[in-house]
Amino acid sequence: MFFQRRHLAAAIGGLLLSCAAHAGKLAIVIDDFGYRPSEENKVLQMPAAISVAVLPNAPAARQMAIKAHQGGHEVLIHLPMAPLSKQPLEKDTLTPEMSSEEIARILRSAVNSVPYAVGLNNHMGSKMTSSLPGMVKVMQALNQYNFYFLDSMTISNSQSIPAAQGTHVKVLKRRVFLDDSQDINAIRQQFTRAVKLAQRDGYAIAIGHPHPNTVRVLQQMLPTLPADITLVRPSQLLNEPLRSGTSPAKPPSRPSKPTFQPPGVCKVQPQPVPATKVFEAVWESASQSVVVRELKQLF
Repeated sequence: MFFQRRHLAAAIGGLLLSCAAHAGKLAIVIDDFGYRPSEENKVLQMPAAISVAVLPNAPAARQMAIKAHQGGHEVLIHLPMAPLSKQPLEKDTLTPEMSSEEIARILRSAVNSVPYAVGLNNHMGSKMTSSLPGMVKVMQALNQYNFYFLDSMTISNSQSIPAAQGTHVKVLKRRVFLDDSQDINAIRQQFTRAVKLAQRDGYAIAIGHPHPNTVRVLQQMLPTLPADITLVRPSQLLNEPLRSGTSPAKPPSRPSKPTFQPPGVCKVQPQPVPATKVFEAVWESASQSVVVRELKQLF
């Protein structure tokens, strides 16, 4: 009887772990940190899995990077890169024409300005990231650090992946921009789209900014994440198969379809449930299974 109980308990534990392993993973990165501490502090009150990307020459760059790290948030360097459009540029914006030495100097300065960074993503950068020679120089400079590169995908023909070949730099790609439009309903729609992509494909990376409406949507919608969605840091996706970035305005090419275990093995309730209650939801469903009924009889 003792051994039967042990085996059934192990089966239940394995069931719960299996369901958790099949949850969709959603990473959210908030860019442009260092200029708006009042809104950024609201972001830092959100779950620690929300990551932040800090502009190295922003007035509060060091302060916000340290505060984010102390709160358990993953920190990235939000490195300015040249866009195709004509607009004001941050100091030390990378351009394809720069020498390897100049790019290495700017990156070294950024690392010193943003303590605790573990990754880097591009601020703007459609001109820079679409230049293979330019991105090769970036990846060679980045190879000296234990950083990953999160491609913001500001242009569809980004060269970050081929440029990283021959280096130790791992590349991730943004799937959704939350707030290209700062209309609150549009941001809600983009958040929902990111969730559906994570359910359909297993994971998704969404990028937003510390705008008041973006902060408001995150405050409202993060507590209602479906039970099959787990918030993760970008670094937790480094071993996932790479998927192409998509335009924020482009709808998913296939109907959204959550990835679940077969019926009766890992069921969840259809209404939204906070992600922190995923095990509670799984247990409630699993308690109806034959395995659990047997376990209750034994005890």
